[in-house]
Amino acid sequence: MRTAGREMDLTWSALQAVASFVVGSPTVDICQERIRMTATRKLGELTVGAQGLGCMGMSQAYGVRDNDDESIATVHRALELGVTLLDTSNVYGVGANEELVGRAIAGRRDQVVLATKFGIVWGADGMGARGDAAYVKQCCDESLARLGVDHIDLYYQHRVDPNTPIEETWGALAELAAAGKIRHAGISEASADTIRRAHAVFPVTALQSEWSLWTREIEATVVPTCRELGIGIVPFSPLGRGMLTGAITATTDLPQDDMRRALPRFADGNFDRNLAIVAELRKLADEKGLTAGQLALAWVQNQGPDVVPIPGTKRRTYLEENVAAAGITLSGEEIARIEAATAEVAGERYPEQFSRAVGK
Repeated sequence: MRTAGREMDLTWSALQAVASFVVGSPTVDICQERIRMTATRKLGELTVGAQGLGCMGMSQAYGVRDNDDESIATVHRALELGVTLLDTSNVYGVGANEELVGRAIAGRRDQVVLATKFGIVWGADGMGARGDAAYVKQCCDESLARLGVDHIDLYYQHRVDPNTPIEETWGALAELAAAGKIRHAGISEASADTIRRAHAVFPVTALQSEWSLWTREIEATVVPTCRELGIGIVPFSPLGRGMLTGAITATTDLPQDDMRRALPRFADGNFDRNLAIVAELRKLADEKGLTAGQLALAWVQNQGPDVVPIPGTKRRTYLEENVAAAGITLSGEEIARIEAATAEVAGERYPEQFSRAVGK
């Protein structure tokens, strides 16, 4: 379970509660003090575990980078539990996260589907994007060096550059694939039209965008486009940046350097309204013997067999809780109740300096 300020190991009774949902399911094997995810899903032609691991928080954004040894142990535990898709970016920790992931997978490369990204640049006006061919190739070589590998399994365009034709960016990705430096390519936070244009140049294997109970914008046009084209969907922040776990009960729970303090949904006024949503989610979770976070993550996992969420954590305890949610099957009635309880989210996803790079 998650509690503010401390961690609690998953107990046998907690695992039994999760097991009540998935007995007989091939997705999760549960035994005392052990959970293993055995199901896989397809992102285009790429096979991965049914749930991935977001590694960003190991190096930036959510408090201090406090324990690389525990972060590496979390990656190792993920691989033990059947999590194969590891997600990082050249911009996380200004390259430090790729270096950390590279250390973690040393000697384990054949167990990993390695995803990283290029394209976000920061300027005086906030977040921007760059996607010219020379930059794409430069970033790839730099990422390969930091990760200590000879190829990247899934290379994402992190944000779309409005000043470079998408055809140029994806032509460069096609050349990287031909050179053996990447196996597959993906795109993040892109519009349906941009996805179509990119896919016409080189196959888009996966779209990575925020998708959770409190961020559902992609359902209107982006998800249908991906499904029409056979593109997998990789939701980041499927737990609402931790809010949907119920672990955050006040903004004072967040470290002073935590990026969430700058997000509108954590701002005064909005925070309390969103906390009320979490309380309703927790009531539904209690009925099932789950944590609020497990129920929220199960909702994402139940959006389709082409959906592979990447909840982020740097702690083994939280990882195990998340993996347990991969095997929970929800009925249509349960999904409807969950969605009704979480429909009124207060605040935008991002402040303006971040949002200008989204949905291009």
